Amino acid sequence: MVDPVKLEHFRNLISVAAADGKIAESERHSLLRIATTLTIPTERLEIMLAHPHAYFYLVPQNTQDKEKQLADMIDIALVDGEFARSEKELIKTVAQKLGFTLLEAERIIEIQLRDRNL
Repeated sequence: MVDPVKLEHFRNLISVAAADGKIAESERHSLLRIATTLTIPTERLEIMLAHPHAYFYLVPQNTQDKEKQLADMIDIALVDGEFARSEKELIKTVAQKLGFTLLEAERIIEIQLRDRNL
């Protein structure tokens, strides 16, 4: 059974990845990889990807909550013990959609990885 909190954050990843009207192939690959590590069945993932706007995503209103959201996303990406380049790129994309600059996103990721001794 998938942890409900992780599933909710995964839905947020899908929602944010689709915010520009499409899910790029690199984003789709990252989502598939993360879904696999979270043991989300392929059929369920396909339904989620087919209807990404069915999930209502509230963008956090303050920087602290936005950083927490990114930290949670990094946690999800690290479930399998790896932080793939495509996962990092997806999280940087999400960070930019949350209002962070690319430099700020990279700094947040660096801090989160350092705090986890990675």
